[in-house]
Amino acid sequence: MSEEAPVEEHIRDLRQRLRKDPGCALTHYNLGIALIKQHKWDEAISEFEEAIDESPRMVEAYINLSGIYFQKGEIEKGIDLCKKVIELRSDFAIPYGNLGFAYLEQGEVEKAIDMLRIAVKKDPKFVQALSTLGSAYLRQGKTEDSIESNKKALGIAPNFAVAHNNLAIAYLEKGVFKKAIEHCDKAIEFGFEVYPDLLKELEAYRSK
Repeated sequence: MSEEAPVEEHIRDLRQRLRKDPGCALTHYNLGIALIKQHKWDEAISEFEEAIDESPRMVEAYINLSGIYFQKGEIEKGIDLCKKVIELRSDFAIPYGNLGFAYLEQGEVEKAIDMLRIAVKKDPKFVQALSTLGSAYLRQGKTEDSIESNKKALGIAPNFAVAHNNLAIAYLEKGVFKKAIEHCDKAIEFGFEVYPDLLKELEAYRSK
């Protein structure tokens, strides 16, 4: 049986439930999650919107909806949804982290750092936010701050490939080539597609 088969079966079951109870927000939400697994973005959007219509304070639906818009490159829509989540749940770290990522994608580094700092203050174990904060610090040339933030991420999740990649870049900038190579290799080991330029630059130091 393929990996898709259980998902298809789950989707059929959820659609059947909705035929009996079309106003169930949780079923619409769960169907949206299942459709994300199949990369059926537009269908998932419809289900999350239905969930929100039925339950306007379901923050998880807003968050997943914003994630789809980020995936589709519709950054402003994703940002608006994150702001809506903050209106509903100001104590929730995820929308601040997602806003930080979005602002960084738009090149608004200061705004990104502000949001990411809030995210990690609300949830000190928010690995993705710590790593993205490290990326933002690299953009500003704050190498030591980047190293500190990415080390915190790895202290929580030692196999987090993005943090290893960030540390490879940071240590290369500091001229600490052995550590840069170690973290580059770890990033590759844990599934990160390291930029060819970084690999090429580090290759010169592997034999030294």
